[in-house]
Amino acid sequence: MEAKDNGPNQRPSNGTINGPTNPMVTPLLNDLYQFTMAYAYWKAGKHQERAVFDLYFRKNPFGGEYTVFSGLEECIRFIANFKLTDDEIDFVRQSLSPACEDAFFDYLRGLDCSDVEVYAIPEGSVVFPKIPLLRVEGPIAVVQLLETPFVNLINFASLVSTNAARHRKVAGKSKTLLEFGLRRAQGPDGGVGASKYCYIGGFDATSNVAAGKLFGIPLRGTHSHAFVSSYMSLDEITDRSLRRKDGSSTCEDFVSLVQTWLSKIQLFNGVFGETNQSELAAFTSYALAFPDNFLALVDTYDVMRSGIPNFCAVALALGDLGYKAVGIRLDSGDLAYLSYESRKFFCSIENEFGVPGFGKLIITASNDLNEETLDALNKQGHEVDAFGIGTYLVTCYAQAALGVVFKLVEINNQPRIKLSEDVSKVSIPCKKRSYRLYGKEGYPLVDIMTGENEPPPKVGERILCRHPFQESKRAYVVPQQVEELLRCYWPGYSGKERETLPPLKEIRERCINQLEQMRPDHMRKLNPTPYKVSVSAKLYDFIHFLWLNEAPVGELQ
Repeated sequence: MEAKDNGPNQRPSNGTINGPTNPMVTPLLNDLYQFTMAYAYWKAGKHQERAVFDLYFRKNPFGGEYTVFSGLEECIRFIANFKLTDDEIDFVRQSLSPACEDAFFDYLRGLDCSDVEVYAIPEGSVVFPKIPLLRVEGPIAVVQLLETPFVNLINFASLVSTNAARHRKVAGKSKTLLEFGLRRAQGPDGGVGASKYCYIGGFDATSNVAAGKLFGIPLRGTHSHAFVSSYMSLDEITDRSLRRKDGSSTCEDFVSLVQTWLSKIQLFNGVFGETNQSELAAFTSYALAFPDNFLALVDTYDVMRSGIPNFCAVALALGDLGYKAVGIRLDSGDLAYLSYESRKFFCSIENEFGVPGFGKLIITASNDLNEETLDALNKQGHEVDAFGIGTYLVTCYAQAALGVVFKLVEINNQPRIKLSEDVSKVSIPCKKRSYRLYGKEGYPLVDIMTGENEPPPKVGERILCRHPFQESKRAYVVPQQVEELLRCYWPGYSGKERETLPPLKEIRERCINQLEQMRPDHMRKLNPTPYKVSVSAKLYDFIHFLWLNEAPVGELQ
């Protein structure tokens, strides 16, 4: 049974699984060659042969040494509802050769994934190259039709979760991270998907309302520069009244209260120049609309000469009526300097006027931030509490794709290998099991793959871990903890117990916990230590036996 989850757009409690979040994810979200191969398999009578495919990637992204696995739930949603409609079958018929036999399309009409098994590492896990993220078993023609959708659903999801995790690592645990990328994302699905997978990677909230509704992600947002510049003067505010937070009375002229506070601030700070009055009107109007959630964008005209004094005047007026302002957002300029000066101004207000907590108002920074900007701000020193990050985060600007692949490793119980002059592209054959071995300090030491029928590694027993392709790279490990990585998420007809799909918050917690478990040198930004991925001695010998057996032997003339 599926875990009961009352969150928005989650699986029904009756044990069925909803379809993919994006309605475009259908069996036609595929490469044409998957259908041409399916026909060729069918024509040759091979379509029911039992095949095993591994889905994995070859290199960690962004110059790092770890990846966050995401997208599994959408894959399970896809196969749980895999069915070609009559319209889709008609389109496939039109797209293939006219010589294709009609009986093939009858075969397509009856296809589902009831005879497919999917084993996967839990979503939100920290993962490494070569280790299968998914092992998919089933009739070869059906599993072939899963390749492109699975790669599509996992590639970007894992890439953006990893990007988010890297931003979180640089920003630090104490900072709030806000995903502001919808307007710059690659289309609607890129925007919604990025919001979900940034949340898994450690972001705290999103500005994306659709993602908030679909996935229950906390929403955050204030106003733009357009709102500030849309006001010309305080005269535009017609309803000036604001009821006290406790409801005991009403301030009939909140605008005058704001002006009184602005005069006090100007006298206290020796600032005799006029602040921008249209900005003051916008802030006052916004506070009247959202007195419990007043956060102002203060850089439309001049941060320190206008934005900060105007904000403080409105915030202090709200305080007189029992409300507490949230803080400010900086969207341009020298963020380190401006955050320091803003904090200094807030603290001086607190000390001068005796307003407890005013010095700790939240300072949010945005403006095309990325991992390098956050790192630079940390080195300079700053007073920013929250970062709103968009373009570089959701587009994964530093790397276009993760490079997930889907390779046949066994058919009819016969192991298969894909060879290449590029050793990194040689596949690791046969149905495998994968384990994570932990050392004395509790850190993961190595991930190891074994043949399916090999005995699993045991705590306290020494095991030889070998690099899959480099003979000299090997080490003995005595694990203090052994974790099997692959679990059954779709059992087909096997009758195996299916892992439940956890709610999004649990996936996020898994990601955060696993990142904290990693050894610091694997996680550092500059020259991280490579994490070891290995095979058992028996599997190593088998890989190289099969390699020699399959590789053609040349002849010198």
